[in-house]
Amino acid sequence: MDVNQYLRIFRAHWLGIILLTLAGVVLAYGWTMFQPRVYTADSTAIIQARTAASGDNSLGEQSLANIVAQGKVKTYVDVGTSRRVAERTISDLGLDTTPEALVGSVIVTNPLETVSLRVSATANTPEGARDLAESWVRSMAAEVNVLETKDPEVQGATFLTAMDSARLPTAPSSPNVRLALAIGGLLGLVAGIAYGILRYTLDRRIRSVDGVEKATGVAVVGTIPEEKSFTTDDRLIPFDGGNSVKSRNAHLFGIAEAMRELRTNIQFMDVDNPPKVMVVTSPLPGDGKSTTASNLAITLAANGQRTILIDGDLRRPMISTVFGLVEGAGLTDVLAGRAELADVAQTIGRNRNLVVVGAGKIPPNPSEVLGSERMRELLAALSEQATVIVDAPPLIPVTDAAVVANRADGAIVVTTVGKTTFEVLGKALSNLERASARPLGIVLNRVPRKGSGAAYYGYQYHGEYYRSNDETQPADDAAPLRRTPFESAPAPRAESRRAARR
Repeated sequence: MDVNQYLRIFRAHWLGIILLTLAGVVLAYGWTMFQPRVYTADSTAIIQARTAASGDNSLGEQSLANIVAQGKVKTYVDVGTSRRVAERTISDLGLDTTPEALVGSVIVTNPLETVSLRVSATANTPEGARDLAESWVRSMAAEVNVLETKDPEVQGATFLTAMDSARLPTAPSSPNVRLALAIGGLLGLVAGIAYGILRYTLDRRIRSVDGVEKATGVAVVGTIPEEKSFTTDDRLIPFDGGNSVKSRNAHLFGIAEAMRELRTNIQFMDVDNPPKVMVVTSPLPGDGKSTTASNLAITLAANGQRTILIDGDLRRPMISTVFGLVEGAGLTDVLAGRAELADVAQTIGRNRNLVVVGAGKIPPNPSEVLGSERMRELLAALSEQATVIVDAPPLIPVTDAAVVANRADGAIVVTTVGKTTFEVLGKALSNLERASARPLGIVLNRVPRKGSGAAYYGYQYHGEYYRSNDETQPADDAAPLRRTPFESAPAPRAESRRAARR
């Protein structure tokens, strides 16, 4: 994993990481509340060597006394941690404890290159810690006297003298709340990062273009942002392909721009032999294939291309609903010989470049109908005059899309970011491969506009380039062709309710 992946993990799971970090701090604080308060008091004693009785201490005598004192330091440190000192202290303070337990509450150290001893005593009250430190120094001095003169009250050639009385502690030395909070926050942060990495590792849902292309080997030809305003009856971009987005539908600018990008990628997919018949499908229902097919057809037509959109979903047809067209005869009637294509085709838009063919009567055998020779001949004939888009059923539940994709130049597979898994996408592409159909590319649909997804796909920048234009642009009339669905399709009646509103 590189730095960008870690940053993507943080952007995707920042809330969980922060919550776990805060949880670590709270747990650490709670732990300190249940710990007993311990206070520490320090007292210091100095080792002295007796000099000449005359009191005339020469420099040589002082140096000799200092050498003698330094030679006793290690011995007196050991005396300070003995049971006998603890017993004297227990007797002095009247404590109800054992010498072994009391020795564990006191630390005796010798500061480097000095002849002093530092006593650090701990207790559960400030007064107890102070009294213990002072009593321990007195008991050590008595034991040193016993070693030197056999009498605890009589000082020998070397002896201990208290330098400073212990001060009363003002705050507990343990638990260290700040240290505990820092450690708790650090552990919480580590847990949060581990949580994010684990979610990233176990999450098999599609999240990025790179992940899809590396996992499938198929190029991502389009990314479409999420549009929450879309409904069953209103999910189309303006019929000029969004080239003159008005202020009332400015929210569709991102969708229109994404569809133009998809159109460009398809056109340059194979410059010498661009696809003329495309099947738009998806791994599972609900991925937005019908909406994508419809808006792609509108975008192609707005660019001046003759486009025919065929509803090839003979199980749950949606194209007539999407465009608000007059329902009735459609594709199945043409394949059955009950109608001519020009009779069932309906023209959409002012420039009359887009023709929509509904599904017609739903047959009992959709796969056989779509895989028939007449379907192949129909697609071949239409591709000579226009770009053909077929909205097909999902790939995994039924075989219809794979069958009709075999008759076309290839299939565009629409997936949902954050919903479609790599396993599901892989199975859908395998179904295409088994049918000897070519995947033209993958479209990532419903890309989030906010959060880490928006930053990754760049949709947060689209608004900077948007300029509202309330003036409609005149549409160029298409050049007349020989008798085709474009020329013979009914004009006023076929204008959809969506087109009238837009």
